[in-house]
Amino acid sequence: MRSQVRQLLTVLALTGALLTPGPSVVLAEDDGRRIDINSASVAELATLPGIGEAKAKAIVEYRAADPFKTVEDLKKVKGIGEKTLEALRPDLTVGAGIGKK
Repeated sequence: MRSQVRQLLTVLALTGALLTPGPSVVLAEDDGRRIDINSASVAELATLPGIGEAKAKAIVEYRAADPFKTVEDLKKVKGIGEKTLEALRPDLTVGAGIGKK
């Protein structure tokens, strides 16, 4: 009888552990990493809050012609304003740039 109770408690504990939601996505600010807007892929950029696939593509197209010098330059991309930039700023960085002139 005791072993059955022990087994039941073990099963309940394991079930509870498996059903407890954990973090499914680690944000850049959570682990200290930032996304480089001069080298990130469309998929990486699209994970940012407020940036979907269309804006991510616009960022990549813009930087192909003129790599970003500062995070502030992101406002030059159509559809990205001050509020969006301020929300994203902690998650972004600017690297050397791809094909920088």
